[in-house]
Amino acid sequence: MNSESSPLSAPEAMVRIRMAMQTGDRNGARQIAETARLAHPDDAALADAAGDLALKTGDAETALAHFSAACTLAPTFLDFQINHAIALQNLGRHTEVIAALSAHEKTGRAVPRYGSVRATSHRALGQMAQAAQWYDTVLALAPRHPRALHGRARTAIERGEASAVQRFDAAMAVVQGDGDLWLGKAQALEVAGDIAGARTIAEQLCTQAPGFIAALSFLAGLKLAAGEADFTAPFRDAAIRAPQDPNIAATHVETLAGLDHAAQAADIAAAARDRFPSEPHFTLLEAVHAGSAGQLDRAERLFAQLDRAGPQLAVHEARHRIRTGEFGRAETLLAQALSAQPWDITAWSLRGIVWRLSDDQQARDRAHWLHEQDGLIQMRALAGRAGLVEDAAAELRVLHENSAMPLGQSLRGGTQTRGILFHRTEALLAELHEAILATLRDYREELPALDDTHPLLRHRDAPWNLAGSWSVRLTGGGDHHTAHIHPQGAISSALYLVVPQEASSSASGEAPQGWLEIGRPKADLGLDLPPIRSIRPVPGHLALFPSTAYHGTTPFKSAERMSVAFDVVT
Repeated sequence: MNSESSPLSAPEAMVRIRMAMQTGDRNGARQIAETARLAHPDDAALADAAGDLALKTGDAETALAHFSAACTLAPTFLDFQINHAIALQNLGRHTEVIAALSAHEKTGRAVPRYGSVRATSHRALGQMAQAAQWYDTVLALAPRHPRALHGRARTAIERGEASAVQRFDAAMAVVQGDGDLWLGKAQALEVAGDIAGARTIAEQLCTQAPGFIAALSFLAGLKLAAGEADFTAPFRDAAIRAPQDPNIAATHVETLAGLDHAAQAADIAAAARDRFPSEPHFTLLEAVHAGSAGQLDRAERLFAQLDRAGPQLAVHEARHRIRTGEFGRAETLLAQALSAQPWDITAWSLRGIVWRLSDDQQARDRAHWLHEQDGLIQMRALAGRAGLVEDAAAELRVLHENSAMPLGQSLRGGTQTRGILFHRTEALLAELHEAILATLRDYREELPALDDTHPLLRHRDAPWNLAGSWSVRLTGGGDHHTAHIHPQGAISSALYLVVPQEASSSASGEAPQGWLEIGRPKADLGLDLPPIRSIRPVPGHLALFPSTAYHGTTPFKSAERMSVAFDVVT
């Protein structure tokens, strides 16, 4: 064999990799690394280098395999363990990140990179106290660590810490000109009650970076909270400044649709379809929102233009077929969608409606199986101490003073707390959280038996966690929740803290006010289908029900209604 065909030694391969990277040839560097790995499978440094290059070229799965090999070959080398954890993070496997890094905590605690990676996964898992502790550990070692400064500032917002604004200032002193940091400061100012300061920053961000979608959405939310009718103007202005960016129009459409402006949303989608003919997504958006606006002929023409492939398109068209009364066709489409994505909550919710509307007894039995079995819908007293409900209501009123009606949610009127309620640091909220978990354990005991084919009961015996938590305060004048579902949950909820007097009873012939309706479809489906169950709210009681069931509240005229809600996931 001549020298030209001989494989490179591991040191030679590392030199060639560095040379390729210096010229910007990532793919060439990766090819050298992959070839050298075959020739030198026991070289840990080469395995690590191959993993780094795979990660840099967007192949996290291959990176993970290389980093795993490096860790096996050199199990005490911390850098390899951290790189392995980063690959797991890129794949969203944060629980495994914590498990892997915990084994090296003794040495890792003194290494800023270790603490930063670990904090990031704790934060992704919603473990905000642990995230804050690890960011603080990093900053004690390296006070100007950019990622730790930013992560700790974000965690301060999420936990409701008064220091959030100052933490963003500290981060921006190290990293100038970072748009995400400026947006974070604006969000912290809003939470602190400085709406004018928040708006000034948001307007500057939207002017300087019209494609910064998060900033556009934040400014739109501020305008909505201020009562401005044209609250989506930031998207229109941004589209003029950055006409080549289709994401601006897509978010504009969904922002309008999220607050019942379906006809406007469809028109924005139509204009975007003309501007971006290679983006079929806008045809779908126009079809979806034209249907929501009752423009069924327009929606029909648009659905006919779309490629029929894909479970999400099947779900959207099924919703259209329900509106046109083609229930059999809707059922076929939903069955197709669920064959590809068996636990899609939206598809199950629509299927439940189609089954209820069917003349076939078997379909009606399936509807009963899905939402009406004894124990699926429960109203339970909160398992907490006397006075907890009243104390929690007082605490939450303070938070609601600086809260607003959010974009894209079911709330119509009133206010909703920002972020995830149970990530905050208040001891009273932690106590309320524990009381809710205890009540969930009681709910589980009265559920029907484990059923692997049921979207909720398949989770009956699995570990449960809360995903998202928030409080809503309505103050009458027609405030209510429109009918909706929570597509990321298994179980949804409403814990009643304060209930208006008129919700306790209703006059003869009048609809109950402020009640929870489970099973009444969204109004835009055009169906005269009553709720499966109407629940009179009772202070200190927790309503629990499948997330596949549409739910909303009836309006009420006066007084206060305050609740806490969350989703249960596994």
